[in-house]
Amino acid sequence: MSQLVSPRAGAFRHAGFRHYWIARFLVNFSAQIMGVSVGWQIYDITRDPFDLGMVGLTLFLPAFLLVLVTGAVADRFNRVLIMTGCIVGEGLCALALFIFTRTGEQTVTPILCMLAVLGTLRAFFGPAQQSLMPGLVPAEDRASAIAWGTSSWQIATIVGPVVGGLLYGISPDVAYISSFVLLAVAAAMSIRVPAGGRVAEERPSLETVVAGFRYIWKEKIVLGAISFDLFAMLLGGASALLPVYARDILAVGPWGLGLLRAAPGIGSILVAAFLLRHPVKDHAGVIMFVCVALVGFCIAVFGASKVVWLSVLALGLMGGFDMVSVYVRETLIQLRTPDAVRGRVNAVNMAFVGASNELGEFRAGISAWAFGAVPAVMIGGAATIGVSALWWYWFPQLRKARHLQDGA
Repeated sequence: MSQLVSPRAGAFRHAGFRHYWIARFLVNFSAQIMGVSVGWQIYDITRDPFDLGMVGLTLFLPAFLLVLVTGAVADRFNRVLIMTGCIVGEGLCALALFIFTRTGEQTVTPILCMLAVLGTLRAFFGPAQQSLMPGLVPAEDRASAIAWGTSSWQIATIVGPVVGGLLYGISPDVAYISSFVLLAVAAAMSIRVPAGGRVAEERPSLETVVAGFRYIWKEKIVLGAISFDLFAMLLGGASALLPVYARDILAVGPWGLGLLRAAPGIGSILVAAFLLRHPVKDHAGVIMFVCVALVGFCIAVFGASKVVWLSVLALGLMGGFDMVSVYVRETLIQLRTPDAVRGRVNAVNMAFVGASNELGEFRAGISAWAFGAVPAVMIGGAATIGVSALWWYWFPQLRKARHLQDGA
């Protein structure tokens, strides 16, 4: 197993994967800058946590509504062209946000409209790029590719929010135009990625469209892994409320908001670096369940904290434990999914990940609007621990998963 995730002799030996990794990193980096900027801008305009929840809902709904379409598209058409086209579209959205900000209007409706477009583009981008990755490397390097692919997002979540906070502190215009430039470079790298993978040969039908759902339902480990992440993060998600904590509770400003958003990424990338050299060799399912429970505990600690250093530490530990969960879950899903349905399975997975993140942000915003930010976050952390306990008993196959090399 250690050969599969060696950072020196793994996926980065392959030029196609290097281009893919850089493009994916830049897209995620840009998304973090825009996330900080949009969150602060909306809360600055309305001072209402409900509107922060609407950001998550607006980004999530397209992936949910299009889940039967996006995966089928990724399995039937050129995944590189889909990925590149979505990156170009995101760049245009960043440019539109820049233009809107220049007008000086104090309304959130145009911003939410742009987020709906972004959500639609990301709904197609996710399954295409996720399904593309295994075909860029041979089988012996796939676990390494998954670990590095996950790390690209984690690295972006470390640097991106801090940079986004600094850029927004200079000017919202600078933040959005920087996102546009990053996405332009990402598109240039993406088009150089080899197509890879097999295009589905069956004619489109209701049966082929729902094949991803059928496979997930049949493969209980995949079903358990995807649904576990959905409900744990749906109930425990608190990132939408970071602007509230940064402005009203910790009083740290835009740069502090960037630091709070970066803290989980810092913990994640430190753990990712550890996993690349010391991968999970046994009892993968048990380790995943324990780490998700610890994520919930860290969320609750952050919710109660009114001290900056403790808040940052709790978020950092949360990110580290979450990284272990992501690593185990994504490896199990990819290794247990055949390429013929990988796009459709990944579409469902990405929709559920979106639900656990964006819809979780909506839940957090509504909860904070109803009874306050601190109780909303603390209750969410406790709920995540509860989900970990329930799934432990409901999915014994997932709990008993041991080795990641063959998913056994």
